Amino acid sequence: MSKSKHTFRYKHASVNKVRPKLTKGAENKQLPQKAKVRKPIQKDKNAKLRIIPIGGVDAIGKNMTIFECGEHMIMHDAGCMFPDDAQRGIDLILPDYGYVLDNQSKLKAILITHGHEDHIGCLPYLIKDLDKTVPIYGTKLTIGLIKVKFEEHGIKNAQFHEISSGDSTNIGCFQANFFTVNHSIPGGVGIYLQTPAGNILHTGDFKLDTTPIDGEITDFSLISKFAKTGIDVLMSDSTNSLIKEFTPSEAVVGPVLEQIIDRAPGKVIIASFASHIHRIQQVCDAAVACGRKVVVTGRSMIQNTEIARKLGYLHVSDDDIIDAYELSSIPSDEVVVLCTGSQGEPLSALARMACGNHKVISIDEGDTVILSATPVPGNEKAVDSVINDLSKIGVDVYDKTRALVHVSGHGASEELKIMIAMCDPYAFIPVHGEAQHLLAHARLADEVGVDANNIFVCDNGDVIELSTSGVKRCDPVQSGVVFVDGLSVGDTSEDVIDQRSQLSDGGVAVISGAIKGNKVIGSLHVSLLGVSGDENSLHDDLRRTVIGALNKALKKGTDMNHLRKVAKDALLSILWERTNQRPMVVVNLTEV
Repeated sequence: MSKSKHTFRYKHASVNKVRPKLTKGAENKQLPQKAKVRKPIQKDKNAKLRIIPIGGVDAIGKNMTIFECGEHMIMHDAGCMFPDDAQRGIDLILPDYGYVLDNQSKLKAILITHGHEDHIGCLPYLIKDLDKTVPIYGTKLTIGLIKVKFEEHGIKNAQFHEISSGDSTNIGCFQANFFTVNHSIPGGVGIYLQTPAGNILHTGDFKLDTTPIDGEITDFSLISKFAKTGIDVLMSDSTNSLIKEFTPSEAVVGPVLEQIIDRAPGKVIIASFASHIHRIQQVCDAAVACGRKVVVTGRSMIQNTEIARKLGYLHVSDDDIIDAYELSSIPSDEVVVLCTGSQGEPLSALARMACGNHKVISIDEGDTVILSATPVPGNEKAVDSVINDLSKIGVDVYDKTRALVHVSGHGASEELKIMIAMCDPYAFIPVHGEAQHLLAHARLADEVGVDANNIFVCDNGDVIELSTSGVKRCDPVQSGVVFVDGLSVGDTSEDVIDQRSQLSDGGVAVISGAIKGNKVIGSLHVSLLGVSGDENSLHDDLRRTVIGALNKALKKGTDMNHLRKVAKDALLSILWERTNQRPMVVVNLTEV
């Protein structure tokens, strides 16, 4: 399979040299007391571990990695990505997991690090495509969010295994060890995999927040113990590798929210990610401190807050939450509305409020809106559109450029360097980011002291092989994306998306006519949709031009396929000359 190559020294690193001392299995005494005592994985000089990023190393989203050792394979996360403006009509973008389906007899387990969509959104589609039940491992909240998703897709009899930090389990030739990482959602874990070929630590999404609002800090102790046992390959979150210094603590957001809410004269509407449970907790705390009731709206926001409260991750009294239908009986300065729409999604609760289309909640002049999130790359225009709609109403809008109403859940460059230094890996693979983020993370690893020859910047489908003699790059496997378009999965191609884009940008022109012998018979009909210009005169010119081109081609003798091309080229030529537009052209010529 051919893959594009980049002129980047880490990208092409291929190492076969014998390493210094290779890692040995962990001693049981090093495991936390609550971890299950298991025999260490014994090293085998003939064993080979294939590390295959299926998604997540070309964009922020659709994270999925395969670890394959002999006849055993496990999957690390199964996420999706949301489309941008150029991908018209697309609901979700999934990693192409065709390689997994082709090798599903080897698939022993799916390990999920946390409950964000870019780590669990692909699961329902994958599970429905598999011919067997595969156990899914995750923390309590992560499994709770997945179960609701499965119910929506009609998936029954899924096999779940709840894990906690410090847990260890044997899966085929793998031993998976889980450790807490701090992120913007509770229940996040990293995974340390021991195999006969060597050991891998995958951080998952993380930050090194020493004052998290739930008290769950990244488990430095366990990471240090794994480092002492030996980490042959570190795979680490690259999302904020371009950001200097440290990511601020989540705890700094709460006081800012409280200040804004306290001085707001009317309703306060706060838009955030529905899965950002820590932020939702801070909104609830700030609202209660200011003597306001909380209204939750937006399907996913309602769903996630219910799950988080039920499982004990979100703490807010029933007396402090009211239904949206009760708003009319409460003064507007006693309400905080928590909703979806921080990414400018056109059907989100905030977007519908801004357009006056929400069935219950209205936004009025003097109200305050807080966008408590950073736009995902590609969503900036949609967010600006919502802000403009709100500004026309006379709403006071806050985002992170105006006040500290959002901090990232991902570690910045200094935190990434600390993680690399703690792990002291032999080889390094940056993951979870676009090419610029991976490259920046690779440079950080180089600065910290990882041998440049052992730093691998990957594309989706690349294969990195680990054995007791070294780490090297192998031939890639199938990769790409799968589009979810309504109820259709995988039926929409890039060509279809390009056609939709062309229709939106240039409109469509349809040529209809009949050919008999070497003549155009009857009247040739040209229809234009979405093409500017004086219709009557333009249509007459188009018909004359196309008929002339067809008659000229017919005199020379040609087949129907060539005639269709002649008609299309003639139409596009004059349209460009007259309107500076290039619409999609459909030619319907019939031979009679």
